[in-house]
Amino acid sequence: MSDLGPRAVLWDMDGTLLDSEKIWDISLDLLAEHLGGELSHAGREAMVGSNMAHSLTILFSDLGLAYEPEDLIQAGKWLRNKTSELFDQGIDWRPGGQEALDMVAAAGVPMALVTNTERVLTERALGTLGRSRFDAIICGDEVERGKPSPEPYLRAAAELGFAPGDCVAIEDSPTGSAAAESAGCALLVVPCAVPMAPAPGRVLRESLEGLSWEDLHTVWTR
Repeated sequence: MSDLGPRAVLWDMDGTLLDSEKIWDISLDLLAEHLGGELSHAGREAMVGSNMAHSLTILFSDLGLAYEPEDLIQAGKWLRNKTSELFDQGIDWRPGGQEALDMVAAAGVPMALVTNTERVLTERALGTLGRSRFDAIICGDEVERGKPSPEPYLRAAAELGFAPGDCVAIEDSPTGSAAAESAGCALLVVPCAVPMAPAPGRVLRESLEGLSWEDLHTVWTR
């Protein structure tokens, strides 16, 4: 392990490492159509970074549809199946994502994948990401409270054996950023689908392209 800088790097998946938010755009639009409506831009933006259960409540509200728990269950099954089909057709990397993972691995620093996406879909994405890259994988349906709760990041740091303050989290969304910040991680934000504003203790970067270990050290020291 490097003796300089963060002791672990905790990666978000959708919109950070993989360009999968575009896939979610398609499957969510199709679900809205299946339910007889059209998802608004504001409704879609509110879902970015959220877990499936919360996203579905936003969807029904955005469409002006009343719902019972069974309606959410059935919609979740539909969305899960459609998104699985689309994931299986291939998922593009975000610019610089693969190289950034390789850079951290070359530094000998442990990494965790911390995502609000359910395990069944994350498993499909790991075919692109490479399961062996990660020393821990925390999925949205494996915690009691997903992002923006700090629980996923607290659990990831604990599984790696470090305090959250020893870790740098890399995120793209307001939801994920809130989770990492409340957990006490240093935070690098690379916005994707939703603009992000500067904030104390938060470092913004346009892309993962060219990311270096020195850059992550700077994030950590801030």
